[in-house]
Amino acid sequence: SSGIGRATALALAREGVHVALAARREDALNEVAQEARALGAEALVVPTDVTDDTSVWRLIHRTLERWHRIDIVVASAGLYVRCPVEQLTIGVVEESFRVNLYGTLRVVLEALPHMRAERSGHIVLLSSMDGRKGIPPDGPYVMAKFALRGLGEVMRQELRASGIGVTVVYPGRVDTPMIESLDVPWASPKAPPEEIARATVRAILRNRVEVIPGFRLRLLDLVNTLAPRLADWFVRVLRLAGRERPVVSGE
Repeated sequence: SSGIGRATALALAREGVHVALAARREDALNEVAQEARALGAEALVVPTDVTDDTSVWRLIHRTLERWHRIDIVVASAGLYVRCPVEQLTIGVVEESFRVNLYGTLRVVLEALPHMRAERSGHIVLLSSMDGRKGIPPDGPYVMAKFALRGLGEVMRQELRASGIGVTVVYPGRVDTPMIESLDVPWASPKAPPEEIARATVRAILRNRVEVIPGFRLRLLDLVNTLAPRLADWFVRVLRLAGRERPVVSGE
């Protein structure tokens, strides 16, 4: 209903894709639906909580009732959880995994049998650059996003002969409500969600395995692969973790 999910839905609508919009905030979904319809696409609003089995079942089956098939799944639900390792509790980690991993997995598992029946389609998992290079103190978020990377790699190989493509997207900091209170350094500016959405749609059309949007992110990923300690130094010196700004009363 906001951020990358909203931007991707509208980018797909511009390509003529009919969109089923799923999030908890029905009022926000209705606004996105109006924008999608103005672009010439059909839009279905299904208020959904990805942490609830019944809610996700309803999403998939209402989509099938409307269009009788599912061609694309974009799993973009996310929850940003920061906590230094020494302060972690299992509960904090579970909070991150409940949305970032298990929420995504629920949607994929519910949709996958119907896509297999059609022997076609595309699944997009929205990970994060935190899923390629751990940046403290994002531990709970990092763990869940690394898990999405693993899920994507396994799915891609298992579904290779089924006609279903799998793409994992690794954006850096994005200008969304989720990290509105996070101030970031000049070396890692927040990208507009529309930029990530355009890259995602291109990846679907070209059946790309992964997307790391932006030269700086690709460079950091390369350095981390070849010289992890040097990448750690970049994270530290450039203060890529950012700084959380206290939320003002009424904000």
